[in-house]
Amino acid sequence: MTTTGTATETTTETHCPYCALQCGMRLRVPVDGGVPEVSGREEFPVNRGALCGKGQNAAAVLAPGARLTEPLVRDAAGALRPATWDEALDRVAAAFRDTAAEHGRAAVGVFGGGGLTNEKAYLLGKFARVALRTPAIDYNGRFCMSSAAAASRAAFGLDRGLPFPLADIPRTGCVLLVGSNPADTMPPAVRYLRELRENGGTLIVIDPRRTRTAELADLHLQPLPGTDLALALGLLHLVIAGGHVDKDFVAERTHGFDAARAAAMAHWPERVEALTGVSVSQLREATDLFTAPEHAMVLTARGPEQQSKGTATVGAWIDLCLATGRAGRPYSGYGCLTGQGNGQGGREHGQKADQLPGYRSLTDPADRAAVAAVWGVAPEELPGAGTSAYELLDRAGRPDGVRSLLVMGSNPVVSAPDAGHVTERLRALDHLVVCDVVLSETARLADVVLPVAQWAEETGTLTNLEGRVLLRRAALDPPAGVRTDLHVLHALAARLGHPGGFPEDPEEVFAELRRATEGAPADYAGISYARLAAGEALHWPCPAPAHPGTPRLFLDRFAHPDGRARFAAPSHRPAAEEPDAAYPLRLTTGRTVHHYQSGAQTRRVPALTTADPGPYVEIHPHLAASLGATEGAPLTVTSRRGTVTAPTRLSTAIRPDTVFMPFHWPGAGRANTLTNPALDPVSRMPEFKVCAVRVEAAAPAPEDGTRDRVRDLAPNGAPRPEAAR
Repeated sequence: MTTTGTATETTTETHCPYCALQCGMRLRVPVDGGVPEVSGREEFPVNRGALCGKGQNAAAVLAPGARLTEPLVRDAAGALRPATWDEALDRVAAAFRDTAAEHGRAAVGVFGGGGLTNEKAYLLGKFARVALRTPAIDYNGRFCMSSAAAASRAAFGLDRGLPFPLADIPRTGCVLLVGSNPADTMPPAVRYLRELRENGGTLIVIDPRRTRTAELADLHLQPLPGTDLALALGLLHLVIAGGHVDKDFVAERTHGFDAARAAAMAHWPERVEALTGVSVSQLREATDLFTAPEHAMVLTARGPEQQSKGTATVGAWIDLCLATGRAGRPYSGYGCLTGQGNGQGGREHGQKADQLPGYRSLTDPADRAAVAAVWGVAPEELPGAGTSAYELLDRAGRPDGVRSLLVMGSNPVVSAPDAGHVTERLRALDHLVVCDVVLSETARLADVVLPVAQWAEETGTLTNLEGRVLLRRAALDPPAGVRTDLHVLHALAARLGHPGGFPEDPEEVFAELRRATEGAPADYAGISYARLAAGEALHWPCPAPAHPGTPRLFLDRFAHPDGRARFAAPSHRPAAEEPDAAYPLRLTTGRTVHHYQSGAQTRRVPALTTADPGPYVEIHPHLAASLGATEGAPLTVTSRRGTVTAPTRLSTAIRPDTVFMPFHWPGAGRANTLTNPALDPVSRMPEFKVCAVRVEAAAPAPEDGTRDRVRDLAPNGAPRPEAAR
């Protein structure tokens, strides 16, 4: 992690700001202030020099014209106007104090993000619980990996996206990839799947769409959205019936197999075919491919996880690994392909409603005492657990919910389920404060917008999907008028009566994080900036300065006290919303190769918007014929929550009974206007991946009004020149 310089430029080794691969890159910054140049780092083992289009264009958002460069506050006429930092921060602190005095501390809330560095995630959780003394904190990672996290904790006693390095994937015998399309979502990772096949291994892809990743597979299973649980149980049934259970492993390293066997035997192949649409012959072929080699892996992503039964579904896939002895052994196991840039670290260090740093539990007295000691407060002063992300947003502005909300690193107006309702709840707040790089759709609703530094302008650590902790160095200074998120938390804490304990220096914050996680499940005590800067590859847990880190978990024992894994033993149940006469089709959502998450940043990059300019509705030609729809013509898609309009895209890759929409855009084509906020009972994950809809050919719809409260502003938030005249 070095920075070098010449008379014309400085070059900094850094990491991509987008997905959880955290690809290594170099950023060359001209000393005359020209456009930075990005290239891949061949020596970084995750991407080996490869970058996707998003990474190649990551520097575009660093340009002043693409981002916010001064604070904004809402004036008496209802418009956002530029303000000084002191005015903006004073307004925020006063709003938080007034809300707490009138409605109680729990009426002030915090909503974080899975892209925040470990330091920011840690300090944000501390800010909520020490400076605000509120239980009302959660983050957008609840919408991404929470079901896989819950299932992994239940099965293994610990959640880490991948309990092995990506480099192990080509060395296994079979990968069963469930609900993931890395060819679009994390393209540099596809090389591991290609190398798997080059080495003689097999790839099974399970997805309702024949994606670019599915095109690489030896076998593609195309189930109905929402039936992944039945499919996993059907495969486990065939494993048991075919005599493929590793009896010694089950006896020596697990608990609960009898219940899992009973659940699986109730899902015979013909029943599973009727539920999923996957033929019995394909079920048998998948079972044979998975059980034939000595080693195999199951990797899941948002497809099976973003369901109202996501925890049970992931649990069933883990059961398949446990029954066949494909866990806790080299080149075998279950893994979650974490999505957001710091989706792993972001869920470890205190942003979740019930969690303290290092995966410590807010409800465990010993964990509370350990963290309180580091924070210099009494354990009883720490608030209790709050509500999950959607529940926090759903109650915003209500008597039993938050009345003032700080949003940092998230854009829920586009990314939350039932987004029209969430937008209404954000409008109902007494005070909305947004820290962001750009004037996102959520920022447009805010009373105060704070422009913050981004990836190349600040130093901090992130933890990628392997549990590998990375140091991302600042390569250039932020524009004048921009501050870091750590500065915001420091300044607000001081105004709220806490002048100490909220440092702005990221290395100082990380040193405190190390103390707070010492002895915890996600133990960072032995990781330091110095070790990371020296190039050490450190995966947590890393409990001591001389410890080499832990790239592979569970090889000797699982993380439960007795060292044994637990079978989940779920049974199939339908999605929260099944098709009917009024809504006869299933909608599923996902990403495109050119955009990322809510699109707040990638939609400002010309190269990406040219390649992928707007939303669309992907339908099968057979469905299109029945609707009278043609390529490019507008379609309306209606669920019980709302209606959206977007151009038709015809594709034989989608099932005829299923509709697909990407979720990166606001306005008339906002896919999350339609999605169902039904929650998983364990993870509290909303059911993004399946809801009932009807589709009709129609004229274009108007914008949804998220810009109504913003007047006379240029893209960076400043007044337009013509507005000043």
